Amino acid sequence: MNKALLFSCLLLGSMTAQATPISLEYQGFYQRLKQVNKGHYPLIELTFSVPKAQGCVIKNGYIATEKEQFPLTITDSQRIFLPYDDRLKSDRALVHLEMENDASQCGIAMQIRAKQTQPQYQQADLVMLQVQMDDLLHTMQGFPMRYFTDDIRGLNFEFDQAATVKINGETIGFDGVFRLSRERINQLDSISFDRRPDVVSPWVSSSDK
Repeated sequence: MNKALLFSCLLLGSMTAQATPISLEYQGFYQRLKQVNKGHYPLIELTFSVPKAQGCVIKNGYIATEKEQFPLTITDSQRIFLPYDDRLKSDRALVHLEMENDASQCGIAMQIRAKQTQPQYQQADLVMLQVQMDDLLHTMQGFPMRYFTDDIRGLNFEFDQAATVKINGETIGFDGVFRLSRERINQLDSISFDRRPDVVSPWVSSSDK
């Protein structure tokens, strides 16, 4: 993953560990998933992953209660698929991740993103994504989201390699991430890429240029 993509990830500061494996309370994930599930967000989702920085590579993972254990689905990009389950919360389940290295420098990243991406968007599509991302971020205010009280600055279109975008008749090449501000979204009719973005996420940081 391009390092620039990490700027769109919201780190869960309480979710680091001192040794292998990482063991985390499922309840923390459940509370955030609950905010997504109880809202009306058909276009967006909340994802969890372990960034590969610092050599943080997952060997395997599972979720367990005192009586049961279930394997976790983990992708090559180290996205972790966690169930939304009242019973796991009630049974005080733990999420266990076995790392290839010392886990003291590893953490969990949380990201809001579009459920599906497409190579072309109309203005109305982009506005609806913004609206749902704004609403979810406002709903999730509080640690570690305390800095994200304002509306997002726009949208990130993330690619794992160089790509081109056509906007208002102009074709532009870029490498990694194309950022589209709210102001520019309001001025365009449509936007198209030469391939489907890997991720569409909120542009939240004023330090990202």
